[in-house]
Amino acid sequence: MKLVSKPFLLLAISAAVLFSGCTKKPVRPDPSATTIGLNTGGTINPTDVATNAEPGSGLEGRVGGEGVIDDGHTIRGLLGAVYFEFDRSDITKPEERAKLQAAKDYLAKNPDQRLLLEGHADWRGTSEYNLGLGDRRANAAKKYLGTISVGADKLETLSKGSEESKKSGTDEEMKRDRRVELVIIKKP
Repeated sequence: MKLVSKPFLLLAISAAVLFSGCTKKPVRPDPSATTIGLNTGGTINPTDVATNAEPGSGLEGRVGGEGVIDDGHTIRGLLGAVYFEFDRSDITKPEERAKLQAAKDYLAKNPDQRLLLEGHADWRGTSEYNLGLGDRRANAAKKYLGTISVGADKLETLSKGSEESKKSGTDEEMKRDRRVELVIIKKP
């Protein structure tokens, strides 16, 4: 019986360590801890949140505090997310373009703020592929906003890929995971 040489054994162990990765997701803070408009009972108090959305602005149904999170530096949930078809990054639906128009209108009324375009993908595909897809989606939203006269200095992009997606989700859950979140950055 022939013994395995030490360099080969060292190479095999190194490869095993290199290719074994941690798949554990980071622990995220409870978003309800920073939700604006919460009273002591944990329910939303609509009078603590602005409710002046104009009809057709794309903000209806998002005011009154439902799902709006303000951490002092960013506001999440005030502007509606832009949704995409499976494995696509083009924005063709009028209702999704209307959300970007609402974002443009918001920035025009709040010139000291900017937008973070956060690209997401559903759980299918490799992590690398989904990060790329999230990036393409965020950049598609940025490009569209540029065509309607939003300056590049007002926009940032970030891909989350499938990091926050529901693993083995239903069709409806996967539809919600294929999006670009429009996060308002309050401080320059």
